[in-house]
Amino acid sequence: MADVLAVATSNLISPAIMAFLLGGLAGFLRSDLEIPEAIAKGLSIYLMLAIGLKGGASLASSDAGMSILPGLIAAVLLSFLIPYIAFFLLRVTTKFTRIDAAAVSAHYGSVSIVTFVTATQFLTSLDITYEAYIVAMVALMETPAIVSGLLLARKKDAESGTKTPLFQGEMLREILFNGSIMLLLGGFVIGWATGEQGLETVAPFFVDPFQGVLCLFLLDMGLVAAHRLRTASSLSPSAIAFGLYMPIIGAVLGGATGYAVGLSAGGATLLAVLAASASYIAVPAAIRLALPKADPGIFIPLSLGVTFPFNVLVGIPLYAAVIATLYS
Repeated sequence: MADVLAVATSNLISPAIMAFLLGGLAGFLRSDLEIPEAIAKGLSIYLMLAIGLKGGASLASSDAGMSILPGLIAAVLLSFLIPYIAFFLLRVTTKFTRIDAAAVSAHYGSVSIVTFVTATQFLTSLDITYEAYIVAMVALMETPAIVSGLLLARKKDAESGTKTPLFQGEMLREILFNGSIMLLLGGFVIGWATGEQGLETVAPFFVDPFQGVLCLFLLDMGLVAAHRLRTASSLSPSAIAFGLYMPIIGAVLGGATGYAVGLSAGGATLLAVLAASASYIAVPAAIRLALPKADPGIFIPLSLGVTFPFNVLVGIPLYAAVIATLYS
């Protein structure tokens, strides 16, 4: 554990994390520093595809076979369950309406792909390996939480005597075909089909520059997170506290699930990170379509301005250290 904590400390001064802090500082100081939206989108596309390619190629070179199914099923169940825990805590500790609490809960059962990418780089710096099919878990954990959030919100309709369809066509399209999932799964399939040999042919573009692109992307995320936090007038102290303790609850559930299904220490750490993270890309878009009365001034600043920085700066090293200790 001492080694992990030492690397965790050094992680805070790694180029990627320092770039995130620089973006946050610039955002709070209202600097005119900005990453053009088109470039930020390009960086996101690059990272999603690179992660998918590497995960697929790693799976192709392994002999995992059907042994991956328990892990994938557990990930889906975890994503279904977490919103119910989050919803209960929000209703007890905050004054959020049922609709707002359900909307926030859906974000915390889903995942942040950027947090996942940051965690994989952290493990790589420690030479900790993990199962390649964790990338498939990322894709599977995007959607179940949205279903749970909508089911929680629908009780409000039942109380008022109104009924609305659980899913609408546009929302289904947003959930199933959003760009992040398409890139991640598409890259995973391409990587799996072409294997390590195929990955070698694109390594100069998708492997070697990865860390530099991640720095630029986290610089932008720092700017966005600071902006969201500055404008988060709807967040009460109890809501901010939720954004800090809910990731830890999710990490405990994720780590325990990873251990129960036989993941390695690295795999369990990544599942803990996924369970601890909160979506701020796919779920907000789906929730705004399905629950138009939910306040985006709550769920976006909470997931992006509070939970995301917490996981990147504190959570990932903490989860890795605890799980490494339990596995040793």
